[in-house]
Amino acid sequence: MNPLKTEPSLSLKMEGFETPATIAMSMRARELAAQGNDVISLALGQPDFFTPRMACDAAYEAALDGKTKYPPIDGVLSLKQAVQKKFKQENGLEYALDEIMVANGAKQILFNAFMATLNEGDEVVVPAPYWTSYPIMARFLGGKPVDVICAEENNFSLKAVDLRKVLTNKTKWLIINSPSNPTGAVWSRQDLLEIAEVLRDFPQVWIFADEIYEHLVFDGQEHYSLAVLAPDLKDRILTVNGASKTYAMPGWRVGYVGGPKRLIKAMLKIQSNSTSGASSISQAAATAALHHCDNDVAEMKEAYDRRRKMMKEAFSKMSGVTCAVPQGAFYVYPGIEGCIGKTSAGGRKIENDQDFAEALLEEQHVAVVPGHAFGLSPYLRISYAADDKVLEKACKRIAQFVERLQ
Repeated sequence: MNPLKTEPSLSLKMEGFETPATIAMSMRARELAAQGNDVISLALGQPDFFTPRMACDAAYEAALDGKTKYPPIDGVLSLKQAVQKKFKQENGLEYALDEIMVANGAKQILFNAFMATLNEGDEVVVPAPYWTSYPIMARFLGGKPVDVICAEENNFSLKAVDLRKVLTNKTKWLIINSPSNPTGAVWSRQDLLEIAEVLRDFPQVWIFADEIYEHLVFDGQEHYSLAVLAPDLKDRILTVNGASKTYAMPGWRVGYVGGPKRLIKAMLKIQSNSTSGASSISQAAATAALHHCDNDVAEMKEAYDRRRKMMKEAFSKMSGVTCAVPQGAFYVYPGIEGCIGKTSAGGRKIENDQDFAEALLEEQHVAVVPGHAFGLSPYLRISYAADDKVLEKACKRIAQFVERLQ
């Protein structure tokens, strides 16, 4: 009998593998709500709308029709064909079917891509503010995230001059996310052209173009795909999208990507040995969404635009708060520099955006995410993918919190 008292260990990879702040704040909000508090959570980035009926009907019919077996690893043919048509008609991109794959959400595409390419110490350039999973995933798979700040005075867009400063011979990936989570920034055609010019000097760099919010652009702005603007770079660009944001289908877990055949092939090897293909029923729903749900998208976009304007107006009236006008997605990213150093009505000293978010949740029961989680402080990410009346109530609570700061 072994006298030593030991227990099974976890992988060293788990050190520093934190829960995304968006999920952590949402969990805390649910805990408070379970205690009987009237909590408004604006922490998660998911549409508040129901999935369009035609997509749900397609899933139901697929289930009744027996389409419940293991699906192809790369996606069912009907969905891949719909994605191929979407890329061509909406983006001007030509992808062969073996250059397209379907995954369990866009997050799995990121995992597959990094797993297929990153070696220990490879650098992943992540424009900040960024979606929290980009650097977390890079670190988990052996990469080294490298931030490049996208300043508020530049509408949170990446500038080529700043990109050039951080690219090295160790750079393996550049992340592009426009429209952006968390800021709602839409990168201009000119900015993307200048970024492409820089990337031509670094032929070893892959580009992950996250376009999942492409349909949610406002004020006459246009979304541009880098692979269209710089066709000579197309063989190292992954153009990533999915059903979650556009069609209000986050729980269906369907992401898709077009990219160079050799990288797609490598990513499919990983998927075949991890999760296999995405749910066959979900793929039926996503196929129907791509073919038939444009009117639903237009209605949701109109609601988001109305809410966006309401949020911007509310924050413009708060002392010590700045708020760039978001041009896309469904987030605002207000700056709270003028609130730092003050004390809340509940006696909490506000030394950073984490303190602000925690005090706001404790005292006014509104959950938002502190900007440090996205790589740029002191800011807050606030989702306006919520009912208008709920947003009005949340804005009043936030305004009251700010007014009471001393």
